[in-house]
Amino acid sequence: MSRSGESWGPYPLVLAGAVVGVALVFLVDPRWGGFALGAAVMVAAALRFAGYDGLAVRSKRTDVITLGVFGFVLVLTSLILANDELKGMIMSLLAR
Repeated sequence: MSRSGESWGPYPLVLAGAVVGVALVFLVDPRWGGFALGAAVMVAAALRFAGYDGLAVRSKRTDVITLGVFGFVLVLTSLILANDELKGMIMSLLAR
C-alpha cells in the first residue's frame, strides 16, 4: 500500500474542529459545542466548494449543499438554545 499519491488535504482540520466541538458539548456547554461543531461542518462545506476533490464520493454540489445546510442548522440551533425569548417564540409556533 503506497502513500505516494494519497492526499488527506483539509480532512484533519475538519476532524480536529469536530473533535473540539464534541468535547465542548460534553465538557463545557452544549451551546458552545454545537456552535463549534456547526462551524467545523461549514468550514468543510467551504473547503469542498473551494475545489478540494480528494476522497470525494458524491458530487461537489451535493456535498456543499448538505454540509452547508447541516452546519447552518447546528449553528442556528446553538444560538436558539442561548436565547430564551427566541426559544419560547419558536416553541409557541411549534405548539400550534
